[in-house]
Amino acid sequence: MNDDRPATERYLQIGEAADRLGLTQRTLRYYEEKGLLKPPSRMEGGFRLYSAEDIERVQRIKELRDLLGFSLADIKEMVEAEDVKAQVRAEWNSAADAAEKAEKLRKAREVTVAQIAIIDQKMEQMAAMRAQLAGRMEKYEARLREWEREPGAVASPRA
Repeated sequence: MNDDRPATERYLQIGEAADRLGLTQRTLRYYEEKGLLKPPSRMEGGFRLYSAEDIERVQRIKELRDLLGFSLADIKEMVEAEDVKAQVRAEWNSAADAAEKAEKLRKAREVTVAQIAIIDQKMEQMAAMRAQLAGRMEKYEARLREWEREPGAVASPRA
């Protein structure tokens, strides 16, 4: 993409970034403090400037947090793994030979396996919770069927 605007116009200040992302400025600072976001570029006077890549990263963080319910620690592992894979992609063409390229692929595979493990753990926890709720539903349904056969025989629900 060819962008003829001056470099400082291609960035968003913290208030603009927060508005675009639907977050508070404090949240962006907190993500930076926790290492989820790299320290942004700064204008003269110290104002934070967020690049398109920074905005994409925060959108990914929000997706992991809101959609998947990940903790900040899990999110940090996930985005750090993405950083490793981006580094591997950047170094790929300069790799001297097949052995070096294979090593880079092994590194990318390793961090991807770690990401899958995090997702699998969350899925297992959600499946266990779902099974517990489904068991409760079965009890409720059985009790309702029982009551429908015997009008007036209402006992405490023992949920």
